[in-house]
Amino acid sequence: MRGHNVDRRIERQRVKPFPGVKIALFGVALLLLASIACGRDPGMPAVTQEFSLPTALPSPEAAPAPGAGSEAVVSTVPSTWEGPRTWEPEDVSTLERVTQELVAPTFFPEHEQVYDGEPRVVEVRMEIEEKEIEVAPGVFMWAFTFHGSVPGPMIVVHEGDYVELTLANPASNVLLHNIDFHASIGALGGGALTNVGPGQEVVLRFRAVKPGVFIYHCAPGGTMVPWHVTHGMNGAIMVLPRGGLKDPAGNPITYDRAYYVGEQDYYIPRYESGEFKRYDSAAASAVDDLEAMKTLVPTHIVFNGVTGALQGDGQLTANVGDNVLIVHSQANRQSYPHLIGGHGDYVWERGSFSDAPETGLETWVIAAGSAGASISTIRQSGTYVYLSHNLVEAFAFDAKAILVAEGEWDNDLMEQVSPPGPIQ
Repeated sequence: MRGHNVDRRIERQRVKPFPGVKIALFGVALLLLASIACGRDPGMPAVTQEFSLPTALPSPEAAPAPGAGSEAVVSTVPSTWEGPRTWEPEDVSTLERVTQELVAPTFFPEHEQVYDGEPRVVEVRMEIEEKEIEVAPGVFMWAFTFHGSVPGPMIVVHEGDYVELTLANPASNVLLHNIDFHASIGALGGGALTNVGPGQEVVLRFRAVKPGVFIYHCAPGGTMVPWHVTHGMNGAIMVLPRGGLKDPAGNPITYDRAYYVGEQDYYIPRYESGEFKRYDSAAASAVDDLEAMKTLVPTHIVFNGVTGALQGDGQLTANVGDNVLIVHSQANRQSYPHLIGGHGDYVWERGSFSDAPETGLETWVIAAGSAGASISTIRQSGTYVYLSHNLVEAFAFDAKAILVAEGEWDNDLMEQVSPPGPIQ
């Protein structure tokens, strides 16, 4: 994450923790979790040698034009839902194992868009890191992160695969953490089976039976849940259909570039003077954080962890003709994605790939606690702005991303007929 110059005046006003706060907070977290069943299968297979999933990104020519085949929608899409696909239990010990190398957002790990082989066990190792970040110039916060980033890294598997996660909480941390996968079934999304204190790790395996994009987040119990989520402890997983993405008529949809945008709201305490407080530890900020959260008024709304992360050096790029997949998550509040200068040619607004995508949308809605996906075909060169179309949040909080497309300008799509001049 990019740093900013430290405001020395604010630095001098760092809040010191009260005696015993760190121990008390850890004790409270343990009490909240005492009634939750914890554990893992002692016979769970060990992690095998690393293996990266191959990249398979087809050329732009392989993708159908938006709306192609839409006349056949009525005849191909059932009028009633036929129910979820049923998967037969597998002998996991006989399945191929692959290790997915996680990468920092905004990027995706290497993956295949279509996979028609036998189910696999996809091994993922994720380390928790508690660290201070500078969310805006001179504004600091203790972030709770999955694998060191806000949001946590994108995980990609295929429907029917098993996700085998090793979640490690290094001894350098001070809090208890866990993980709740909205893509999973049972045990509070895995939260009841993944509670790890400092110096511990746990292995969780679940089967990805629902295709779509889903969030994951820390959920240690009680008010610790929103505290951890609003301190950045959330991310997303994409479960691709085995046959790949399809348009409403059942034709294949492919993407050339994939980006992950994690929208995050922060609630940072202030002094009466209006200056933001800075703390020596996460434990020291807890009481003030909870009071700030109760106002339901964010002090900061950002894309990918810090203000301006997806602008300047972090801006998104594409070429004319590219199909660009954007997965957008918001773990706590609603959002309204919009691509200025473009459209959501295919949109899975609620994140389910079991449903046909909507087409040609100007703006769509990401529900609180969910992720959605869109594919936009880039038809013009130049600068696009991707934002939530709550414009106050987008511009007053600078919650937006810049996408720059290279290629030829198409005067047929848009042309300045005459430049500005005196009124005739």
